[in-house]
Amino acid sequence: MEKALKKQLRLEALARRDALPVVWRIEASLQMADMAAAIPVEPGQIVSAFWPMRSEVDIRPLMFSLREKGARLCLPAILDKTTIVFRELVRGAELVQMSYGTAGPPEDAEVLDPSLMLIPLAAFDARGHRIGYGAGYYDRAISRLHDKGLDPRMIGIAFDCQEVPLVPDEPHDVIIPEILTESGLRRFGDA
Repeated sequence: MEKALKKQLRLEALARRDALPVVWRIEASLQMADMAAAIPVEPGQIVSAFWPMRSEVDIRPLMFSLREKGARLCLPAILDKTTIVFRELVRGAELVQMSYGTAGPPEDAEVLDPSLMLIPLAAFDARGHRIGYGAGYYDRAISRLHDKGLDPRMIGIAFDCQEVPLVPDEPHDVIIPEILTESGLRRFGDA
């Protein structure tokens, strides 16, 4: 039941996102980059981001703003059907084609454990519950970081139109305490 409802909510939210005019998405993405001041980073802090695919928020301007503040950036790389790791994105390094039409650092890039994660999502609700793309990669990656004793700050990235009234709860779900949209950085619960 929950899985079917999540799938429906995912498809509806992604259809709304896909319908956004390209120029508007670009402007909104740049507006979100201007909000980098609301995301403090320490020099050398490891920040995971993502290379945009399809109609996702283009967070590259935000990534570069965080890099200018001293962040070390990394991007997800899918290793197998259940595992992603975060490979360092080094200025000037060649990117390789990844799964799902995205790009990322090559296999010889250093694997890092982020302390700040910018997380793509398909939909979210006002409680910070998210719907990803359905494969569970981020849920498992976050769980592995927690198993290592790490507690990264997590910020979901989406457009306002991806908000849904209520995401059905499932036991394995990771709640995202903050969501950045074109309207600003929203904090949920005790974040």
